[in-house]
Amino acid sequence: MEMSEVLRRRRAELGLSQADLAEAAGVDKRQIRRYEAGEQQPLLSVAVAIANALKISVGELAGIPSHRIDLSGEWWASWQTFKDGEQVITLQEVQFRQQGDLIEVQTVTRGISVEDGGYHWRGELRLWDNEVLMGWYAAMDGSVRSKGTMYFVLHPHGQRLSGRWVGLSHDGKVVSGWGGMAKDAEGATGVIQDLERQGGLA
Repeated sequence: MEMSEVLRRRRAELGLSQADLAEAAGVDKRQIRRYEAGEQQPLLSVAVAIANALKISVGELAGIPSHRIDLSGEWWASWQTFKDGEQVITLQEVQFRQQGDLIEVQTVTRGISVEDGGYHWRGELRLWDNEVLMGWYAAMDGSVRSKGTMYFVLHPHGQRLSGRWVGLSHDGKVVSGWGGMAKDAEGATGVIQDLERQGGLA
């Protein structure tokens, strides 16, 4: 794919106008117009600024395929948690926003009631070799102290993740549990059921 086409498509994906991109990259709007029309090619320093503004690599801007899986979109997360010593399996809708190897994650739903320990959280995952995701999470509800780490293995078809979380609970203890994510609620629940069948859940 030509650089001009990559530039147009990526700018549209991010919802940026030519003026927005020009401002973010520190170039004149007329230059962006020329690059998108294929009339000119940017100098390397300008290409780096444009790629950074578009949140892609210079290679991707130049049309070199990245072979990176794109996990952006709606997902469902299922978690093994504990309340008063009893296991609770929760299910939450989450949003993935991927930029390169970094994925921002944020809950859409609580999953369970606030009284039972449900809370909104956000975090980041970094994708390694299209296979492993590692990152952190932190509660977004002011009264909740929960924060910690996540480790997931991506299924070869990119439709589900299975792994574990370790974090600080509401009462200050370090706790851990299994987790699964999938493109739909049934799939996320299935990941947890698979872990349970394999003896993964305590």
